[in-house]
Amino acid sequence: MTAPDHIRPGAATPRDRRWVLLGLAGLGGCSVLPSRPYQESQRFALAPEMPPSRPPARRGPVLLLRTLRSAPGLNARGLRILGPNSEVITEFWSEWVAPPADLVEEAIRRWLTASGRFSAVTSPGSRLPADLVLEAELTRLQAEPAAGVGRAGIAALILAEGGRSSRVLGQVQVEGVAPLAGGQQDPTRLAAADAAAAMTAALADALRQLEAAVAQVMSGSR
Repeated sequence: MTAPDHIRPGAATPRDRRWVLLGLAGLGGCSVLPSRPYQESQRFALAPEMPPSRPPARRGPVLLLRTLRSAPGLNARGLRILGPNSEVITEFWSEWVAPPADLVEEAIRRWLTASGRFSAVTSPGSRLPADLVLEAELTRLQAEPAAGVGRAGIAALILAEGGRSSRVLGQVQVEGVAPLAGGQQDPTRLAAADAAAAMTAALADALRQLEAAVAQVMSGSR
């Protein structure tokens, strides 16, 4: 007499088959491909060196700096590198500590405050009445290894506040340039720290031009 399958020696029971299937499913979730090595992210502060601070002008105008806008593609934290075919590459593992527009806005505020041309430089929401308003946009911030430079561009509109209306005093567009450590080089071999340093120095150059342009507009409006 032959024993039924479910009690035959060596026969797989339904429970046994279930465990085998679970084991195969577990093996299917295991990757046999080599894992990518861990790469630590690098973060850089976009904080240009400020000029020597001057005391606020006692009778100088109050400047309201509105929230800085950014051109398309400049709202990401990744460093922007101009590639060999003029395409812009955003570095995934190398980034600014905050969105570039936020960092540039803070740099503009600190720079114009240190200039001593204004009695105060305020932010939106301040109760201090403003005499002048600066509306700015970050138009460029990138490293260009093929040219051996970093670039930073700012476009700005300067307004005079007059009660309920504003009057346009001037419109300026500046572009700062700074040399890249090592000069012209292959974009694929560019060190992130060198790119960040060149862009930071280029921003300082742009801020110097912006201060001069604002001062010129102010003198022409008197």
